[in-house]
Amino acid sequence: MEEIREIVAENISALRNDKKMTQLELAEVLNYSDKAVSKWERGESIPDVITLKAMADLFGVTVDYIITRHNPGEKRKGAHTARNNHIFITLLAVAGVWILGTCIYSIASMFKFYIWETFVVCVPISLIVMLVFNSVWGKPKLNFAIISALLWSMLATLFIIFNKLTEYDVWLIFLIGIPSQIAIGFSSALKKPKNKSKEAVKRSLMYRRRGKKDEENVAEQPEANKNIQ
Repeated sequence: MEEIREIVAENISALRNDKKMTQLELAEVLNYSDKAVSKWERGESIPDVITLKAMADLFGVTVDYIITRHNPGEKRKGAHTARNNHIFITLLAVAGVWILGTCIYSIASMFKFYIWETFVVCVPISLIVMLVFNSVWGKPKLNFAIISALLWSMLATLFIIFNKLTEYDVWLIFLIGIPSQIAIGFSSALKKPKNKSKEAVKRSLMYRRRGKKDEENVAEQPEANKNIQ
């Protein structure tokens, strides 16, 4: 029993740190106090099965993973591999944009149309691809930099294209970027809503506890009736 407590304590602490959560944040999600989480991580007590299942759902592992000893860095290696795969897929998608641009330029050149602006258009399209993948897999904080780069690259693209098609001075188009950049800055400063997965775990844990309490009440009722008789 002592060994299981130590294993569970090590795994909870490692999973929480990998998730970059404090003991208080984990306690709030599980409807416990931070002192309870501290006891789990010191091996002084062990969570019940319902709480272990809730933690497993939150951290994206199984209950068996939490109660089994692992080699140091085992989960980190898996996370590192997944991160590398995400970066590789993103770069592959961006490369696909440039390959398509090169094909369009090459085909147009065969007919004596040298539209080098194709490569200029590839820049904002690549940033859009990066924004999509970063929103799904990456760090939300990077979205500010990507969106800012996307804004100015789009303005630069429009400037190059319109400057070639018209005789008017179109440099004033860059003035649009100033209020737009300010709006992007304000939007990035807004507080993000709570993580939906955490809320789902919290609700699931609450319903399970309520169901367990109802079962206990049902089990106690016959005994109460017997005592009355």
